[in-house]
Amino acid sequence: MSDDLSQLLQEWPYEPGQLAVRVIEGDDGRQKIQLRVDLGVMQMETDGRPDGLRPHGYESLLEYEEARLDQLALEGGDPERFALSADTCRQLREEAAQYYHRYVAMFVLEGFDEVVRDTSRNLRLLDFFADHAAEEVDRNAVEQFRAYILMMRTRALATQALRDGETKAARLLIDEGVESIRVHFEEMGAPPEAFEQAKEVQLLRGMHESLTPKLPKSPMAELTDRLRKAVQDENYELAAILRDELKAMDQQPRQG
Repeated sequence: MSDDLSQLLQEWPYEPGQLAVRVIEGDDGRQKIQLRVDLGVMQMETDGRPDGLRPHGYESLLEYEEARLDQLALEGGDPERFALSADTCRQLREEAAQYYHRYVAMFVLEGFDEVVRDTSRNLRLLDFFADHAAEEVDRNAVEQFRAYILMMRTRALATQALRDGETKAARLLIDEGVESIRVHFEEMGAPPEAFEQAKEVQLLRGMHESLTPKLPKSPMAELTDRLRKAVQDENYELAAILRDELKAMDQQPRQG
């Protein structure tokens, strides 16, 4: 078997601006996820650590470090003295990037359970860094991704709810996701406008709006909108007519 990937890359050309993902069966009989990138193909396991490795015999380096912390507590040590070195933080960030690539790929493949699993895992990593990274620079290096991870997790959960016909539950999940991002921005000391302008918030609110039933406008509300536009367009003759219509409508006796 040739090591040259040229034929594979020619059969599956890279298309800029598009996220091309597929599932294949590996030589071991297990499903693999393949992600086409500009210079080749990224292949990941569907379960466990995406590259298939088991650091120190654990499913991931994060689980190994969590086990070390648990062991320290069992031995009567002080968990607050448990510190992640700069090198360990680097390795954990590199591992988190693998899970990022996989949950993005799984979202394209509509594997929403897996998206929730991997985003929840990376949120756990951020909390672990916040509590135990020795250097502030390492804590900040990952914390900046919290809003994005919360957004992706919320999208997956809401889409699952929609698949089950639970539109109201989907809207509530989106509300909870937006609130989680708001709390994050608040804890980071960001100004309110930063939260309002965040692309993650705008995306979730757009999703929420698309699920909110639109009630037909009342005749008065429609006339008011037309009047506003007429004034903006400096069409004062039409504006005067619309004002008269609104005045007449407001003077009509109410029913009921």
